[in-house]
Amino acid sequence: MKKIGSTIFFATILLCIQLSKAQVVRKYSNEFLAIGVSARGVAMGNAITASTSDIFSTYYNPSGLLSMKNDLQLGYMHSEHFAGIAKFDYGASAYRISTDQAIAISFVRFGVDNIPNTLNLYADGVLNYDRVTMFSVADMAFFGSYAQKLPIQNLIIGGNVKVIHRQAGNFAKAWGFGFDIGAKYFYNHWIFAALARDITGTFNAWRFNTDELREVFILTENEIPQNSLEVTSPRILGAVAYQYTFFEKLNLLGEVNLDITTDKKRNTLIKTNIISIDPQIGMEIGYESTVFGRFGLRNFQKETRDGGQKQFTVLPSAGIGLVINNLVIDYAYTNIGNVSGALYSHVISVGYRIATKKDQ
Repeated sequence: MKKIGSTIFFATILLCIQLSKAQVVRKYSNEFLAIGVSARGVAMGNAITASTSDIFSTYYNPSGLLSMKNDLQLGYMHSEHFAGIAKFDYGASAYRISTDQAIAISFVRFGVDNIPNTLNLYADGVLNYDRVTMFSVADMAFFGSYAQKLPIQNLIIGGNVKVIHRQAGNFAKAWGFGFDIGAKYFYNHWIFAALARDITGTFNAWRFNTDELREVFILTENEIPQNSLEVTSPRILGAVAYQYTFFEKLNLLGEVNLDITTDKKRNTLIKTNIISIDPQIGMEIGYESTVFGRFGLRNFQKETRDGGQKQFTVLPSAGIGLVINNLVIDYAYTNIGNVSGALYSHVISVGYRIATKKDQ
C-alpha cells in the first residue's frame, strides 16, 4: 500500500513538472501567500523559517509542527491593510499524533469586500443607483500539512498540499494546487532549516466570464481575456537561527533567512536574470517565555529618486508577545504594502494550546 501511495505521489510531481514546462510562468503569482500569517513572524521580518514552533508553522515551515508546546493547538490571525480596505485572515488547527508525527489544516484569505459594480449604473439613458451591486475580490488558500521525524537524529521534515482559489466577483475565478516541502535540523543552540514553496510550480486555472465585460472591453479597446493556466514558480527559503538562555530567565533568538525567488529578476538586494535573493533578519528576546519583544528587517532594495539618485531602503518591523497560561497573543507593526506614503499596518494573531491527557 505504501509503495502504491509513493508511486502515485511521485507520478503526480512528475506530471506537475511537465505541465509547468508547457505554461507561462507569471511573476508575482499568488503573492498574497508571501505576506506572513502571524504577528510574531511579521514582527521578525518573516525570518522564522527555522524557529517556528507553533500552529503557524503550516505557513512558515510545516516541519515546525513537531515542536509545538502542546499536542493540540488552534490559531487565528487578522490584519487590515491600506487603511482597512484589504483584510487578511488566517485560521488553523494542528494535532501532534505522536512524538514523531503531526498533522494540521489551515486557511488563508486576503480580500477586498463591498466593491461597487457600476456596470449597469447607466442604462437606457438614465442613471439608476438601484442597479449598483457589490462584489468581492479575494485570494484564498487551503493547506493540509504533515510533519515527520526521520531516523537521522535531530532531523524533521514536513510538507503541505495546498489548494488555491481566487475570485473577482462573477467576472473571473481560478482554482489551483501545489506542494511545499520543509525541513529542520537541530545542533546545540543552532537550528538550520529550508523550505521549498511551490516546489513543482503551483497551477492556477483561470476562467473569465466575458459576457458581462465584453462591451466594456470593446469600448475601451482592451484585449478580451482568455481562459488560461497560470504557474507560480518555486520559492526557496534557507534559514539559520541561534537561541541562547542567559541569566536563567532571558531567552535570546536571532535568525537570518534568504528568500530566493526563481521568477527572474526582482528589485532585491541580490538579483540575477535567473533568481533574486532577499535577506530577512529577525530578533526576539523573551522573559521567562512569557513576555517577548521582537524586531525585524526585510525588503532590502535600491530605489531611484528624482534626479536619478539611488537610495538604499529597508522595511523595518517590530512587535510584542504575551503568553497567559495556554493563550498566546502577538502584535506586530509594519508597512505590509512597502509603498511610500502607505499607512503602516497593525497585525494581531492569537494562538491557543489545548492541554490533552497525553500532555499531562
